[in-house]
Amino acid sequence: MKKNAIRTLLVALAIAVTVGIAASQTAAPNAGSKQTAPDTAKQTTTAAKQTTPAAKLLDINTATKEQLDALPGIGEKYAQKIIDGRPYARKDELVSKKIIPQATYDKIKGMIIAKQAKPADDKTKTAPKTEPKK
Repeated sequence: MKKNAIRTLLVALAIAVTVGIAASQTAAPNAGSKQTAPDTAKQTTTAAKQTTPAAKLLDINTATKEQLDALPGIGEKYAQKIIDGRPYARKDELVSKKIIPQATYDKIKGMIIAKQAKPADDKTKTAPKTEPKK
């Protein structure tokens, strides 16, 4: 009985120490190192890209090779593969069609969209017939 009590106390103590260390690292992730201004700017830019409004999302169906190449993890080869695989109904088809790996998709999924082209007006459609009034 006494061994169980000591064992339980040691486990509780180990958990408390682990939680305390984790909390201190979360509260001050860079307490021991200096953070330079460019690093801060880069983190801010990355955060802004991940919360981009829909109006600023890059359409993978119409983007140029240069625009695609500017995305993180997308180089010239992936940009060309994206262009060659068009059109996309959904942005996750980049992974399902094996155009880019899942890890790369995870980096850019908040920055892209797959808009659908609007169909051209069909001029062969006729207006509904109406009876002339008598």
